[in-house]
Amino acid sequence: MARAGDPNRRLRLALVLMLFVLSLFGGRLVQLQGLDSSALAAEALDQRIADAVLPARQGNILDASGGVLATTVERRNITVDQRLVPQYRRQVEGQLVSSGVRGAATDLSRVLGVPAADLEKQLTGSQPFAYVKKGVTPAVARKVLRLAVTGVYTEQASRRYYPGGSVAANVLGFVGSDGRAWGGIEQTYASALAGKPGSITYERGMDGAEIPTGVAREVEPQDGSSVNLTLNSDLQFQAQQALAAQVKATDAEAGYLVAMTPGGRVLALVSLPTFDPNRPGASKVADRNDRALQDVFEPGSTAKVVTLAAALEEGTTTPLSPVTVPSKLRRAGTTFHDAERHAVQHLTTAGVLAKSSNIGTIKLGEQVPAATLYDYLTKFGIGRSTGLGLAESRGILAPASKWSDTQHYTVMFGQGVSVNALQAASVFATIANDGVRVDPQLIAGTTAPDGTFHPAPTPGSNRVIGARTASQMRLMMEEVVGRHGTAVAATIPGYRVAGKTGTSNAPDERCGCYRGYTASFVGMAPADDPQVVVAVVLQRPTRGHYGGEVAAPVFQQVMTDALAELKVAPTGTKPPVMPLTW
Repeated sequence: MARAGDPNRRLRLALVLMLFVLSLFGGRLVQLQGLDSSALAAEALDQRIADAVLPARQGNILDASGGVLATTVERRNITVDQRLVPQYRRQVEGQLVSSGVRGAATDLSRVLGVPAADLEKQLTGSQPFAYVKKGVTPAVARKVLRLAVTGVYTEQASRRYYPGGSVAANVLGFVGSDGRAWGGIEQTYASALAGKPGSITYERGMDGAEIPTGVAREVEPQDGSSVNLTLNSDLQFQAQQALAAQVKATDAEAGYLVAMTPGGRVLALVSLPTFDPNRPGASKVADRNDRALQDVFEPGSTAKVVTLAAALEEGTTTPLSPVTVPSKLRRAGTTFHDAERHAVQHLTTAGVLAKSSNIGTIKLGEQVPAATLYDYLTKFGIGRSTGLGLAESRGILAPASKWSDTQHYTVMFGQGVSVNALQAASVFATIANDGVRVDPQLIAGTTAPDGTFHPAPTPGSNRVIGARTASQMRLMMEEVVGRHGTAVAATIPGYRVAGKTGTSNAPDERCGCYRGYTASFVGMAPADDPQVVVAVVLQRPTRGHYGGEVAAPVFQQVMTDALAELKVAPTGTKPPVMPLTW
C-alpha cells in the first residue's frame, strides 16, 4: 500500500516556486522602472509622435524693376482616410471625448467654411484616400493640421505661375507638376528659391487622436529668396514680338536676340521658337532650351571686327590705310572671293569693313600672326564661357597650332569658328565699352524674405584693346550703316548707329554638310556714346538671307525700343566722313 505524501513538504515546495516566480517579476520590474525606464519611455514617445511638413514659400523671379516674372500660387489640398475618422476625439471641458465623424465634421467646418453636413458625408466611408477640399491657403491648412483629426491630412498643391506666359520663358525655365525645376533660372537657382520647409509635431494616442497635454512643437518654414534679374521685361516682350514677326516673314528655322549694356547687363535674351512655361507639356523639348546660349553658329562677317581690331591694335594698319582688293585671292591652295564679284577695288581699311570684303580682311589679317589673332579672339570671349552662369555652349575655337592651312584665313572672316549669340553680342559690347570686356550679367542679386537685397558679385573684366582702337572701330562701323555700307536698314533717325552684318553658311550635323544660311547683325547706339548693344541672328531664313536684309531691320526696331526704354537722348553730333576708297 502506497504511503501518502507529506502535505507540509508539498506546501513548502509550492511556496519556494511561488517566491522564485515573484522574484523574477520583481527583478524585471526593477529593470523596467529603474534601469531601462528612460529608454523605454523614449521609445514609447517616439511611437506616439506624429509629424506634418509645413512647405516653405518659393521665392519669386523678378525683372530689373521688380516686376514678377515667376511666382508661386501657394495652395494645399485637404485629404482623408475615411477609415480612421471615427477614432477622432476632441477636448471638451478639459476631458477627451469621443467625437467621431460628426465631431470631426463640426470642427473642420469652422476652419474650412464648408457646411458640417456636407463634410460629414465626405468623411464617412471606407476609402483610404479621398479629397475633402482642394486649393486651400497654407494658413487654413495649418489650422486643419492643428485640429489633429485622425485620418485628415494635407498635401502640397502649389503651382508655379508665369504672368508673362512665354516672355523670357527660355531664360526662366519652368517647374514641373512634380515640383522639380527644369532649365534656366528655376534650375540654376533652385536652392535659393526653395527655402527650407518647417514642421508641426504632436503626440497622439493609440487611436491617433492628439494628446492635448502631450509634446507639441511647431517649426516655422523659412521662405525662399527672390532672384532679381537684369532683364527689362518690357524690352524683352518687344524684342520677342519683333523677332517672331521676322522669323515668320523670312520662314526662318530659329532666331536669337541679345540686348545688353556695354557694361555687361543683359536687358533682353530671346530664343525662338519658345514655349509657355505655364504649359510646358504642350511644347517640343527643343523649344524649351535657351538656344541663344546653347546653339552655336559661324559668325561670318561680324567676326571681321575682331580681325581688324587686332590689326589696328598691333599697329599693322590704320582706318585710312590703302588696301588693294583683287577680284579673287589665292591662299593655301584655295581661291577666295567676296560675296559679290567685282573688279579690282582700292579700299581703305574702313572701306574693307563697310563693304564687308573677305579678300580685304584676309590681306589685313595675314599681317597679324595666327597665335596673336587667336589671343585676341579668346580675349574677346570666343571659345570660352561668357560667365553668365547658365547652361551654355562655349563655342568652337581650336588653338592656332591646330588650324588647317585654309582655316588660318577663314577664321579671319568668321568661318571655321563658332559662337553663341551672347558671345557675338559681347564682342561688340567690348568695343562699345572702350575696349574693356565685362562678363555678361543676368543676375542683379537676391532678395531675402525680410526684404534685404544681396547684390550679385561684381562681374569679371579684362582689357582687350585700347580705348583709341575701340573708338576707331566704332567710327569704321558707322560706315557699315552709312549709305555706302551693307546695313542701311539699321539706321535710326536722330541717333548715330554702328554695327556689322554677317552672312555665313549654316552647318547641319544631320548631313555633315552646310545647309542654308545664318544671317546676323550686331550693333550699338548711340555710336559716339554707346548705351545699348543688340545682336540679331536668324537661322536658315528662306526669304532673303543677307544679314543687312533680314537681321538689320529687327535690330533697328529693337534698338529704337531700347533707347526709348532707357530714355537715351538723341545724338547731338554727326559722324565724321571716313573715306572708304583711295
